[in-house]
Amino acid sequence: MNLSRFCRDGERPVPAFSPELRYTGRIDFDNPAAPVFVFAYTSVEMRFSGTSLRTVIDNSNAFWDNYLGFIIDGVQGKALIPEHNKAVCVTLAESLEDKEHELFFFKRMDCSHQFAFYGFLVGKDAIIDPPSLKAPNRVMEVFGDSVSAGELTEAMDYVGHLDPTHHGQWTNSYYSYAAMTARAMNARLYDTSQGGIALLHGTGWFGPDYLGMEEIWDKIEYVPEFGPSKRWDFSRVTPQVVVVAIGQNDNHPYDIMKDNPNGPEAENWRNHYRAFLCTIRHTYPRALIIAATTILIHDKGWDNSIGKVCGQIGDPKIVHFMYSRNGTATQGHPRVPESEEMAQELCKFLRSFGDGIWDGK
Repeated sequence: MNLSRFCRDGERPVPAFSPELRYTGRIDFDNPAAPVFVFAYTSVEMRFSGTSLRTVIDNSNAFWDNYLGFIIDGVQGKALIPEHNKAVCVTLAESLEDKEHELFFFKRMDCSHQFAFYGFLVGKDAIIDPPSLKAPNRVMEVFGDSVSAGELTEAMDYVGHLDPTHHGQWTNSYYSYAAMTARAMNARLYDTSQGGIALLHGTGWFGPDYLGMEEIWDKIEYVPEFGPSKRWDFSRVTPQVVVVAIGQNDNHPYDIMKDNPNGPEAENWRNHYRAFLCTIRHTYPRALIIAATTILIHDKGWDNSIGKVCGQIGDPKIVHFMYSRNGTATQGHPRVPESEEMAQELCKFLRSFGDGIWDGK
């Protein structure tokens, strides 16, 4: 990709492989000139001078409108991606004060889309530097569903109510409880979360193939319509804290924990959940693993099963956590205030283990 062809007079390109850029998240770097952003909250940061900023991407759309998220000098914005399946230039900012600016550019949404990132366009005299703050040594990973990915967090007129009809405009991973917790704990977040997903294949709402977390947890690309799946290289990063927030979409197509919590299908789910936690433990031998759901309304049988599995495993660093309004707070996705509520409680729980958890102790 020749970024220069997108430059207006007075602009110059900052390619995706520029050493000043700092990335966080599960990113496909097979092509360093066009890394692929897949999971929510995947990000790139830098400092730049000048009055404008644009980016060039190639977006693959699955559903909804797709938006890019960015924060410049502490002010958050979003930009609609105008076209799909071709390289397009998207304006992030114009008429900025002519000075140095701090940028956090991130993926607001989960697999409603994924995009190849080619880089930024800045003023021809702009100075590019790495972010001003050093990357935290603390790393947190969340294996979750739409709540963890921040779906509909900005639908502020619907706090505590069912979700409104939408086209993706109110989804923002920055306001997920996962991202809020990571920022409060000064940790980098790998938000390995997907809306509608359950644990087992053939359940949940992540269609049309109804893939389960068992199938995507170790992937970068994982959406069949976007092409072949790719495995994640776990040597790239090792989180000290892992949250497994699965067990809400698992009630579809029918609620086995409500209808027959002691039946063979419920026991099968617990067996698979136990195996999944043990797989995470094998992958991250020293991590604190927190098994949870969220405050989204669901039958308590799922939380009872999670607690039972954690007790059976008997690992002091695989712990069951429940929010004060766990499974009872809202019929719709948590909005910003409810995400804040969850983040505050999760932060308090993490702090109860002491700072040693971030040293892998």
